[in-house]
Amino acid sequence: MLDKSVIGGERHTLADGTAIPVLGLGVWQVPDGGECERAVRWALDAGYRHIDTAQAYGNEGSVGRALRDSGVPREEVFITTKFYPARRDPVAEIEGSLRRLGVDQIDLYIIHWPQGGPTWAWPGMEAARERNYTRSIGVSNFSAEELEQVIAVANTPPAINQVQFSPFEYRRALLEACEARNVAVEAYSPLGTGRHLSDPTVARIAEGLGRTAAQVLLRWCLQRGTIVLPKSTHQERIEQNAQLFDFTLSDEDMATLDALDATAGTDIARERKWW
Repeated sequence: MLDKSVIGGERHTLADGTAIPVLGLGVWQVPDGGECERAVRWALDAGYRHIDTAQAYGNEGSVGRALRDSGVPREEVFITTKFYPARRDPVAEIEGSLRRLGVDQIDLYIIHWPQGGPTWAWPGMEAARERNYTRSIGVSNFSAEELEQVIAVANTPPAINQVQFSPFEYRRALLEACEARNVAVEAYSPLGTGRHLSDPTVARIAEGLGRTAAQVLLRWCLQRGTIVLPKSTHQERIEQNAQLFDFTLSDEDMATLDALDATAGTDIARERKWW
């Protein structure tokens, strides 16, 4: 049986003092409409208190409707959205996000990727925070060097860097660079969009623990000190993915999973850019 208080209650305190639940539901590639609304509702029903969307996903409206229909108080749910950097004004774009989500403030607003360079959008991000449109601001898909460039010009430094992260993408040097600068790391695609679930090493560890492969991969992320954002549109998997707080991976299992890394412990966020 799910302990919903643990799922929603285990939090990481960011450098700016905001507390963020360490488990969130990601809704990348979930179409706007009923499928997205159901996934968010199932997650909230299961005890999740962190939903991660983006302007580029086109489903902020569904996230907002699901939140309102859930009956869960707004103040209990941590909402992240992301600035689409093909646009020019982070303030104008978050105003649109607030309308679509149907909220007065979001909890975390991040630059989705460093298109056009890492620093140009940061003053607009700071302005969005100054106007109380968001509690915290951060970045996504930024390398250690790009993050350093932002910090060098920032009045308010990024609180988070959201990156692709899993045992197979164990960006050790990037994680260490973020930790050294008091920037939290959020792991997106921790299941490799499903690719990593069939790996025999992961399967062997999961079988030995009586757990699912997804639970092992997500638990690894938590024990590496990251916030983790699994995505699913299936109720059973959403519930299973939340069952992370009643077991731990041994040092031996962690080392075995570490060895799956295919990035050579890089400090870059993406091997191939899409922008």
